[in-house]
Amino acid sequence: MTIELNIPQVGESIQEVQIGQWLKQEGDYVEQDETIVELETDKASVELPAPQSGVLTKILKKKGQMVSIGETVGHIDPNGKPTAGNSGKAEKSKPAGNSSSASDKGQTNRSQPAESRDLNSDDPAVSPAVRRLLREHHLTADEVKATGEHGRLLKEDVQRHVEQHQASSENNGALEEIVPMSLIRRRIAERLVSAQQQAALLTTFNEIDMTAVMALRSQFQENFLKRYNIKLGFMSFFIKAAVDALKQFPAVNAEVRGTDIVYRNYYHVGVAIGGGRGLVVPVLRHAERMSFAEIEQAIADFGQRAAANKITPDELDGGTFTISNGGIYGSLLSTPIVNPPQSGVLGMHAIVERPVALNGQVVIRPMMYVALTYDHRLVDGREAVTFLKRIREAIEDPARMLIEV
Repeated sequence: MTIELNIPQVGESIQEVQIGQWLKQEGDYVEQDETIVELETDKASVELPAPQSGVLTKILKKKGQMVSIGETVGHIDPNGKPTAGNSGKAEKSKPAGNSSSASDKGQTNRSQPAESRDLNSDDPAVSPAVRRLLREHHLTADEVKATGEHGRLLKEDVQRHVEQHQASSENNGALEEIVPMSLIRRRIAERLVSAQQQAALLTTFNEIDMTAVMALRSQFQENFLKRYNIKLGFMSFFIKAAVDALKQFPAVNAEVRGTDIVYRNYYHVGVAIGGGRGLVVPVLRHAERMSFAEIEQAIADFGQRAAANKITPDELDGGTFTISNGGIYGSLLSTPIVNPPQSGVLGMHAIVERPVALNGQVVIRPMMYVALTYDHRLVDGREAVTFLKRIREAIEDPARMLIEV
């Protein structure tokens, strides 16, 4: 009996997804719960596992196609046998005297041209490095001529194929590559354009002397690491400072809803993190209740799962304020864009030693520029400037956050 591979519910408000990379091909044997295909939503990337072990007999939707929740994208035959050259349980269970033993397979591979073999990017004959290179250049293994022993596909084969393709394109005057925009990138584009069209965005800047925070980190880093098995970073200080400032200026934590203003008495802070599919903004819910260690552990967890595309859509919803740290990429100054329907976003930047005037003298200090972009429909300029000043004061004198002055 054929089993349908259906698109599951991946989020409360998500009605359709985009087919991403197929990790298995028709004829491949798959184990139960093994990932078969990656799905792109407008918020995150999710994986679709096999509901039961068997052979993937049919792929109904190609990469880049849009499909609805509940729609069938493939078929699995629990009693099927994998096609020649594909790995799986069925091959492992063959008796030793079978005519397709390992030595016979070697003869078959030597006599069969590499380009005609059923070789895909998940074949055991393809190394992990080669698989990564194939996916990076949007290629399948059967598009590349293999020159390795027994028809094995080498990294050099892929590189040669790419170079030849690029040279051919240049000769033809075609210096462009057209690829479909992912659903999450489309969604990001729509939201950014929407924010600029519907909100009255304005940015104010300030600079922060990071001396006190850097000294505090240095003083407690060793004990913090031993106790919590995580390093004490700068982000936890800025989240604490942001929550402190949001309590003082609730309009920055509010949103415009129709003709109403919705003030929130909770602080769900989104933290922009670079992931495998681009920038994602998972949310620290009730950041006001979290300790420094809990914040650092949550951010580290988000970072690891973002790199592996494991952030769930629900973790990206419900933020009331966002912090983005362009400084980790070397940005000195930028104007971040508000994430609707939020009314404010804080931009952190690189820490650079600069000469500053202090008590009538010029001294060298580790300085950071910070930026607050805000919705001027809701937040007045005075509030925005004072909000950013409050963050600066909290970072330059961290004890203020503890005694709430």
